[in-house]
Amino acid sequence: MLLTERYPEKIRGVLSCFDRVIITGTLPDFGHAQAATGYLHMRQIRIFDFAAFAKPLRDAIRANAEQLAREAAIEIEYLRKPKALRKDKRIAEILAQRGDAPGLVHIFSVMETCTTYEPWHDKRTHRTFLRPDSGKCVHYYFYFIDAEFGLCYLRVPTWAPYRLQFYFNGHNWLAAELRKRNIGFRLADNVFVQIDDFVRAQKMADRFRVKRLHVLLNQPQPAVPRSSSSRLAITGTCCRPSTPRISSSAAATISRRSRRPPYRPGGADLRPVAARTARAVRPARLARARGLRRNRGRQGTAR
Repeated sequence: MLLTERYPEKIRGVLSCFDRVIITGTLPDFGHAQAATGYLHMRQIRIFDFAAFAKPLRDAIRANAEQLAREAAIEIEYLRKPKALRKDKRIAEILAQRGDAPGLVHIFSVMETCTTYEPWHDKRTHRTFLRPDSGKCVHYYFYFIDAEFGLCYLRVPTWAPYRLQFYFNGHNWLAAELRKRNIGFRLADNVFVQIDDFVRAQKMADRFRVKRLHVLLNQPQPAVPRSSSSRLAITGTCCRPSTPRISSSAAATISRRSRRPPYRPGGADLRPVAARTARAVRPARLARARGLRRNRGRQGTAR
């Protein structure tokens, strides 16, 4: 028996909507080891010069992050022990003082594991190429508030293949829509514990369109620097975004915080909706420097 059927007299309302959505991508011409090898060969760059090739763009990403921080009058916060601090709590503290006006909120700098490539010479075949490897590099987390989608972040690594990650929260988007229509609500962490008009809120959630997300992602992203160098054009490149990681929530609001029933009574099953959306999120471009092909090669030892 569903929670909504067991305690109907205690339920204030039921809401089904998207929760967290994460989309990743890299440069299509550099997104996997074989493509990167071909890219260097076409430009007559030695495979063992891969590190020297990647360093200028690393420096450009770092300089761009520092410039954005100066323009927004904020300091880049370096997290020496990422597990000791929850980024979402830190952002909540900043928003409590800053407010929720659109714009850049904060920038984190974190040393994290990343996928990369290792120059390799096969003595048996006498071929020289890049092979998949793992390592660590600085990642920048650009937290910003979008007028339509609310709080988002873009994670930008500083080392090839520059696999980006974009995140937004469907609850934040719905909260922004409720504010526009002067519908009262209350969020506790990431849970709606009160909405003045559940029927109108559900209609708004049902009208969410993936194409609006495409519009945001196709816009120039200040967090990704322009590159005029012929060594690697990081902007204006067609891409293949990954299948997004989407979580949907169907929550019943009762007198106290409730568990989530699997479906909304009288509504649609969210699983087919999520599946259709996952197939639909395939914009021709993604945050100016994206495209993803999953590395299927063997991961080498971290350097």
